[in-house]
Amino acid sequence: MSKYLVDKFLYTVDRDPELVERYREDPAGTVTWWERERAGKILNVIDAEATTWLSFTDAERAALSAQDVPALFEMGAHPFLTLTLWIAMFERDFTEPLGMQLDYAARLSQFNLPYPDIAT
Repeated sequence: MSKYLVDKFLYTVDRDPELVERYREDPAGTVTWWERERAGKILNVIDAEATTWLSFTDAERAALSAQDVPALFEMGAHPFLTLTLWIAMFERDFTEPLGMQLDYAARLSQFNLPYPDIAT
């Protein structure tokens, strides 16, 4: 797994409210678009500085498209990046306090310490 590229996806989507909504409504389409248009941008700053060698693996693409947080976590995606993006996308769907966070924790309850490596 390219932890870098998956974490870059999670980070950049989370920081753009329009991308958050796009990923919430059309996850597979957003992943495909982002990989084609944004994955190769160096530091997401200068369009002229880009690379063509970065791409998701099939497993990464499938997990991101399915919004499968346990699979992403198991592959090494940073839990803080998934959590903050999931809060932006899904917290509004829960009425009880911390409902989304408790749901997120339940989805990851199969994991025991030590967690998968989240070193960057």
